[in-house]
Amino acid sequence: MFRITKEFHFSASHQLTNLPPEHQCARLHGHNYVVEVELSAETLNEHGFVRDYHELAPLKRYIDETFDHRHLNDVLGHNRVTAECLARHFYDWCKARLPETTAVRVSETAKTWAEYRP
Repeated sequence: MFRITKEFHFSASHQLTNLPPEHQCARLHGHNYVVEVELSAETLNEHGFVRDYHELAPLKRYIDETFDHRHLNDVLGHNRVTAECLARHFYDWCKARLPETTAVRVSETAKTWAEYRP
């Protein structure tokens, strides 16, 4: 199996209002997010790629136009905007456009990652 990944970055705020008020994540706060998309294939295409990295440009545009410097609760329309929910959201978006998508990881901090891999 061949695997490739590409990383994307954006900054945004969110608030997990379903947590107890004393929980730090219940307060409005922000992160410098990292989104890592993984694509896999058993064979390479005629150019020797799983997928040309250039073909991931629509994901960069989607992130830049929809998520960067936004309040994620408003973007996704709910108050459970966790790294796990973001990983699933980006996975679904990518899988619909890039069938080779096998996983998406989202980081809120340098030490934490959430992954969605069906």
